[in-house]
Amino acid sequence: MIPFSKLSFWERSVYTEGIDFAIIGAGIVGMSTALHLKKRFPFAKIVILERGYLPTGASTKNAGFTCFGSPTELRDDLSSMPEDVVWDTVEMRFNGLQELLSLIDPSKISYEPCGSWDLIRQDEELIPDSFLHYLNEKLARITGQNKVYSIDQRKLEHSKFAGFKAAYQNHLEGAIHTGKLIHELYKSCIHRDIHVIFDIEVSSFEDQTEEVVLFTAHGELKTAKLLVCTNAFASQFLDDVLPARAQVLVTKPISNLAVEGTFHVDGGYYYFRNIGDRLLLGGGRNLDFEGETTTRFEVSSLIQDNLKRMLKENILPSTPFEVDYAWSGIMAVGSEKKPIIQKTNKNIAFGVRMGGMGVAIGASVGKQLSKLIV
Repeated sequence: MIPFSKLSFWERSVYTEGIDFAIIGAGIVGMSTALHLKKRFPFAKIVILERGYLPTGASTKNAGFTCFGSPTELRDDLSSMPEDVVWDTVEMRFNGLQELLSLIDPSKISYEPCGSWDLIRQDEELIPDSFLHYLNEKLARITGQNKVYSIDQRKLEHSKFAGFKAAYQNHLEGAIHTGKLIHELYKSCIHRDIHVIFDIEVSSFEDQTEEVVLFTAHGELKTAKLLVCTNAFASQFLDDVLPARAQVLVTKPISNLAVEGTFHVDGGYYYFRNIGDRLLLGGGRNLDFEGETTTRFEVSSLIQDNLKRMLKENILPSTPFEVDYAWSGIMAVGSEKKPIIQKTNKNIAFGVRMGGMGVAIGASVGKQLSKLIV
């Protein structure tokens, strides 16, 4: 490991000296923030510091849903949150997705406007027609489109599920390839002369009125402005940020896979989709909230076994499958569902706590953060 002090004149002049904006975290929020800053300050020196050899956390670990709210999730939120807060959150998600798809060419991230379906188990209550009408009225004001939600029983029959009695479609949701998303954001940053340095973990930082000093295992860095975009890993710097691990699995290719689109079950605690001829399934955090409040990138037999059982009994009841991949990602939650976009002093700002909706709101948070810091 070569410390910053041992770098050449050439290396220091390009990467580590004269930094106008340092951004911690090379995920969706961090790179979106950098791109928006570059639009506003084309000659500024912007350096993104990423602790991993890839952007670890949630940005490349999620399921790749472009979602903003299923009927059962909204029903649960409206029972526990003020109505205006719920709809402000939905509007932020919907507008954030439009921001993301304007920032990155949708065709380059395998964007599919395939729709989503909220599945109702046999022992659950159906969504009353009056509530569905209410949801559609609210969504029409946000999206400009009528009848965003509708019941779609044919999807159950076509997909050959078991244990569900109803499906509610949202025709505005879809899916992306999140690995390609991060790659395209990275390419955009490099093209715009934004520097990204990997394997640099910032352990702490100190505001010194005219600059901020960042402390790392490689030595100190100085920047005029600091933006922290580390989501769950900002809990060491900020209150009301809790890690929430999410576990996912992906099957091997399945011949004649009947499942197509994105799906939510149990108020969004479970979610699945096809990736070509593979099936992705994630969730189950509600089985062990305490155990999943962690930053450890591990999977547990409790949740993985439950996901496999759900595949066998409900999603692929008559189709043999084998699991090919299993992983976990770390989200951030808190006392509210909305993100923290906060300036702690004139030189330091945070854009964290995406609440599992980084794909939907990450680019929008980056845009807001770029305006807040200056």
